[in-house]
Amino acid sequence: MQGSANLNLMIKAARKAGRALVKDFREVENLQVSSKAAGDFVSRADIAAEKIIREDLMEARPNYGFLGEESAPLEGKDPTRRWIVDPLDGTTNFLHGLPHWAVSIALEFKGEIVSAVVFDPAKDEMFVAEKGMGCFMNDKRMRVSNRNTMIECIFATGVPFANKKTLPATLHDLAQLMPACAGVRRWGAASLDLAYVAAGRYDGFWERELKPWDLAAGLLLVREAGGFTGPIRDGEGIFERGEVIAANAEIFQNFAKIIRTRPE
Repeated sequence: MQGSANLNLMIKAARKAGRALVKDFREVENLQVSSKAAGDFVSRADIAAEKIIREDLMEARPNYGFLGEESAPLEGKDPTRRWIVDPLDGTTNFLHGLPHWAVSIALEFKGEIVSAVVFDPAKDEMFVAEKGMGCFMNDKRMRVSNRNTMIECIFATGVPFANKKTLPATLHDLAQLMPACAGVRRWGAASLDLAYVAAGRYDGFWERELKPWDLAAGLLLVREAGGFTGPIRDGEGIFERGEVIAANAEIFQNFAKIIRTRPE
């Protein structure tokens, strides 16, 4: 894919942060004897990765704003453009030595995501998209799946944990969806779930209680791969609610109908 200067900048920053995270990931297994030590180590790795990305992006585009998971938001001199960054999506996987986590970088222009990168360093898979230019993984064009029968489809979600409030809603979703589909996966990194929808690996994805940095890049990947995205509560904003439904065009309506059956 022949990307813009901004997209190339995002790719370079993601790779640089990814290299640092891969080195840290190799150290995680040595720390598993103490969950606190491992957790502290991963927190430092997460913060260091965001520092790498933030410094590279802001040095090249000093007037842009910045919203990241690990640092204070920055209002740029150019109010129309903002980086949205998750330096380590799938932190719990990383902490447990599971090789399924990603670096996510999006560029927002006038409230719309226009460039996106989701990089999986453990598998060396780079998912990229720009508005109107399509979606690619390692320079190969990606399209959402073309399955049109729910019973043949595999979906992904995030099951709420700890003190999250939406567990009853998600359990209701699963009870409604499981009899109608070929299976549901829970892999623990929303940006990669959305990238997998874009690549046709999953047919759809939904989740609640997400942050903008969980969603921003993945949403553009799905749309540029020919998929549909929308809020769980029809008529409300995805970012405002932190809730999303994404799927191929063939099954989006049927899938959304099932997920939206619960009154909330």
